[in-house]
Amino acid sequence: MSIPFIDLKAQYALIEDKVRANMDQVLGHGAYIMGPEIKELEQRLGEYIGSRYALGCSSGSDALLMALMALDIGPGDAVFTTPFTFFATAEEIAMVGATPVFVDIDPVTFNMDPACLEKAINALEARDNSIYPLPRGYEELTPRAVIPVDLFGLAADYDRIESLCKAHHLRIIEDAAQAFGAVYKDRSSRACGFGDIGCTSFFPAKPLGCYGDGGMCFTNDGELEEKLRSIRVHGMGADRYDNVRIGINGRLDSLQAAVLLAKFELFPDEIKARNKVADRYAQLLGEEVITPRVPEGYVSVWAQYSVLARDASHREALRARLNEHGIPTAVYYPIPLHLQTAFRGLGYESGTMPVSERSGERILSLPMHPYLDGATQEHIATVIREM
Repeated sequence: MSIPFIDLKAQYALIEDKVRANMDQVLGHGAYIMGPEIKELEQRLGEYIGSRYALGCSSGSDALLMALMALDIGPGDAVFTTPFTFFATAEEIAMVGATPVFVDIDPVTFNMDPACLEKAINALEARDNSIYPLPRGYEELTPRAVIPVDLFGLAADYDRIESLCKAHHLRIIEDAAQAFGAVYKDRSSRACGFGDIGCTSFFPAKPLGCYGDGGMCFTNDGELEEKLRSIRVHGMGADRYDNVRIGINGRLDSLQAAVLLAKFELFPDEIKARNKVADRYAQLLGEEVITPRVPEGYVSVWAQYSVLARDASHREALRARLNEHGIPTAVYYPIPLHLQTAFRGLGYESGTMPVSERSGERILSLPMHPYLDGATQEHIATVIREM
């Protein structure tokens, strides 16, 4: 019995005709870059999220890079973010010459802990790393922004994060690479619509993914929208040969937009299905592992279904047993960013982000997609329970 970790083939079987028709339309008009599909996608996704502006781009990583550039963040600036996420979040901070200041996570949601964020901000403003661990050279840094990550499809605690940022005059870039469309309390906007700029990824494995690379930025600020559009095309001004700032080649291509338009028609129903899959896992797994919890008023889009084993050895035993039964798993993320070789120069040591470090030793992601049936989940749960 072979069980897919995600099942893009099952999804494609439902939309094959629509995908092919959309792609044929692009092949017919020949506008492969910035064709009419881009504008249509931006309009539809912007309306869905509740943002005035949406800008398609080449990847989720480039969306973060464009956002940082639009906010003029660079050398000497500090950007607070979580170490328990994909490398790109902190990588893009470093790409613009700024310094990531890592903030530990909440042990239940795996998202940035606002209490730790407050300590980190206070420590940097006081130039006192006894209040909270800070990177090497913190004395010369200016606090500029926060990048919360909506991990595994669940929005971060934006009420508390926004309150802190307002009090300390910090900008917010929302990293919703895994959480496009997630619901946060009673807000009219969805995930990607929080903060100054929201960023998402359309990597194929994401809840809304294309058949290559893609991403999008969202904002309600007209000035930021103009800067993002310019940055996306080499800092273009009035025309393609008028370059008013340094930018990147960050455009989303028309074929990927065509795919996304077809897949977006399924998206609302797929999120409902993902939540049913998550509820079924919680019922079936019982107390064998710690299952994820969604705070009241939130709706996750379940990019991953990540459980906690008792410890590292239990996690590896679970992985081995599941693998024996043809059940794929993944570990997101085994090494927190503050301990990655690339960030060794920041001087963070083991033990400085204890929740992230413990989570990295115990976390285990199980198959999750909208087409995962009850019998397959029962089989997965039985294999785990028989440990």
